Amino acid sequence: MSLTSEAARDFVRGLGIAAIAGVVLALSGAFTGPGLSLTARLTYWVPMMVAGASWGQVCSLLLDRFVNLDDRPWLMVATLTAVMFGPLLLIVWAGTGLFFERELYTVATMAQMAVPVLVITATMSAINVFVTRARTVETHEAPAGQAPARFLDRLPPKLKGGRLIAVQSEDHYLRLHTDRGSDLILMRLADALGELEGLEGAQTHRSWWVARDAVTDVARGDGRAVLTLDGGLTVPVSRRHARALRAAGWY
Repeated sequence: MSLTSEAARDFVRGLGIAAIAGVVLALSGAFTGPGLSLTARLTYWVPMMVAGASWGQVCSLLLDRFVNLDDRPWLMVATLTAVMFGPLLLIVWAGTGLFFERELYTVATMAQMAVPVLVITATMSAINVFVTRARTVETHEAPAGQAPARFLDRLPPKLKGGRLIAVQSEDHYLRLHTDRGSDLILMRLADALGELEGLEGAQTHRSWWVARDAVTDVARGDGRAVLTLDGGLTVPVSRRHARALRAAGWY
């Protein structure tokens, strides 16, 4: 599995947040007791949290294929927690025993650790979904005199010179919607977003990027918004991106 630049940034941000959480837990003496030295608590908590975050990032990338993060974020949190919990409990049980006693704890001790591990796993899963990956990618019009967006070079011959209205993800392909029609290219949306810088627009859904000047109408209802674009194309706005788009004045 290759990491896109967006996924790589999320991975690094997730590890950073986990390291900070490890420092906070060490300073508070959580689950280890204040009698242990701060150095020892940091040595225990920071690597433990970073290891858990690494496993969590792998799980979230795999679950993206099955759970729609945009429309069901709490389902993603619950599923991510469930998938992470068992292996993390084993890691914490083994790591804690070896760190403090130089030997594995008993199985009964593992049962005692279950609730704290579950609480921390659920908390970090929620942070992953609602903080680490809650970013809405906006692209901006190129200043006068600068080259246009690199992505325009990818337009198929029949669309060359057309005005890009939207980019829609279809499996491993992108459907490019223009005022000259639409066509497919082999690329992922996460990779395309960087090349779309130079055109004013934003990601409105996990599967869509929209040019801002193409929006002609906005319909809201049932907690969601739908954009109507030039030519009558309709595009969903997911809950994940709705707040950022409202703040940017899209609707």
